[in-house]
Amino acid sequence: MHAHTLSFRAPDDFVQETLAAAARAGLKKSDYVRQAVREKNERTIAEHIAALSRELSAEHLTFNETLDGAITDGLD
Repeated sequence: MHAHTLSFRAPDDFVQETLAAAARAGLKKSDYVRQAVREKNERTIAEHIAALSRELSAEHLTFNETLDGAITDGLD
């Protein structure tokens, strides 16, 4: 695994909150941030999949409703 470095500017209060949260979790700040980003990425992907699922479900519902109207076509 090749490691890369990410850096970003953050306000003092964010840094202090992050350091305190990492300490409470018993993690180094880099491990804490890495874990937080990983969890955020997973949550974002899950939300995207859920949105796609809702969209597909709505499309299937619309399609099924059009078929419901055609079930009796030609039947007497």
